[in-house]
Amino acid sequence: MSSLKAIKFPTALTVLLIIAGVVAFLTYIIPAGKYDRLTYHSDSDTFSQEKKTETLILPATQETLEHFDIKIPIEKFKNGDIWKPIGIPNTYHTLDSQPQGVMAFIQSPIKGIMEAIDVILFVLIIGGFIGIMNFSGAFEAGISSLAKTLQGREYILIIVITILIGIGGTTFGLAEETIAFYPILIPVFLAAKYDAMVALASIYIGSCIGTLASTVNPFCTIIASDAAGINWTTGLTTRLVVLVLGLIICLLYIIRYAQRVKNDPSKSIVFEQKEDIELRFPLTNLDSAVKLTAKYKLILIIFSLCFVVMIYGVSQLDWWFLEMTTVFLVGAILIGVIARIKEATFVDTFIKGANDLLGVAFIIGIARGVTVLMEDGLISDSLLFYASSLTDGMNKGVFINAMLYIYSGLSFFIPSSSGMAVLTMPIMAPLADGVGIGRDLVVNAYQFGMGIFAFINPTGLILASLAIVKIGFDKWLRFVMPLVGILLIFIMIVLTISVYI
Repeated sequence: MSSLKAIKFPTALTVLLIIAGVVAFLTYIIPAGKYDRLTYHSDSDTFSQEKKTETLILPATQETLEHFDIKIPIEKFKNGDIWKPIGIPNTYHTLDSQPQGVMAFIQSPIKGIMEAIDVILFVLIIGGFIGIMNFSGAFEAGISSLAKTLQGREYILIIVITILIGIGGTTFGLAEETIAFYPILIPVFLAAKYDAMVALASIYIGSCIGTLASTVNPFCTIIASDAAGINWTTGLTTRLVVLVLGLIICLLYIIRYAQRVKNDPSKSIVFEQKEDIELRFPLTNLDSAVKLTAKYKLILIIFSLCFVVMIYGVSQLDWWFLEMTTVFLVGAILIGVIARIKEATFVDTFIKGANDLLGVAFIIGIARGVTVLMEDGLISDSLLFYASSLTDGMNKGVFINAMLYIYSGLSFFIPSSSGMAVLTMPIMAPLADGVGIGRDLVVNAYQFGMGIFAFINPTGLILASLAIVKIGFDKWLRFVMPLVGILLIFIMIVLTISVYI
């Protein structure tokens, strides 16, 4: 029995390498294949059709789209709503097998890191930014002030954080950006007498439920609706219902756990890691804490503005990782100047802060490497082809729930919401016509399927999030699986009702 207790669940890096090995093995079993791709070129106002053996240049007209049975208005391509190559229905063809051997497996983490370098740099700069913020002393002063304000009403923190991040998820797909919040908010939750799992849950689950029920998210709802040939407002009521009720379910679940931990810390799933976590995120002594002076308030304002500017830029100015990373680099420098941190100390502190998130950066890169293996092995489209074939002749209630599970499964192989939308929606959406339901239901099934699996998807963001506080994937599964089960039943009920009303 003692030997069983000695066995530990592998680290996030090992889990991803095991998954990469399984995926590499699957490239020997699953036939290689691909759908033709249609790409719009704004400079020449033409389409290119990438076929098995050749690439054709076609006029960018509605007639071209109708010829391929693609029900998307041509304006969606010309105004930039659809900027990625889309899959062309009924063009799947097998290709010569491209099994990914030992060398491809070994190279996949390196290729993944190279492809994810923009995200990785963002994470490292965030680490340096947090390091400077902690060194300034303003963060400690701010946490102690907030903890005193919320004494006896700490649950408000859970509600506010989860709802705000959920709003970010539903409006512009707040996901990767949440990596920046963990080092900041975990000490706040610890000061409120909760554990690190409550902080992780409030942030990660808030993001998941928000993106699951995306309402105006351009990277999910709008691009999928465009690719399905419908207006994004179609099906919006169902998504709003799922967003509101889903948030309530998640908040009740998190608060119930949080209050249990607060009343009895030994009930925490990560209780045996309590000392290690508190060393990693030092608790503030409220009695001896630094006072919130005018200088610290100014630093906290600049600190907060960095996030406001990031969110505004992503949602309104089409910013991405280059611009977001620049915001936090400039913010770190401004905070260093105001706090009067010496140049040599600033550099050392910034590098140490970046080093704290180096493990997270590697996990993001290796997760991307799993996707690289699937793309190089040419099995993603094959899985899509076989999945779409499964729905032939289904009852519409069974069909829509099958789509939910199909999209959950596909999201393991294609974790990008926009990538999933443009690849699958022109192929999957027409299947709704055959069973007599609206295409908006397929869009909803796509969102809900990807969203529910995102809670536990190891090729998504969860392993990187867990790595920040060194919490094992097994402990996260123990915490979140009952909630996933509740949400899955709820979503299946909503989808089933929606096809019959």
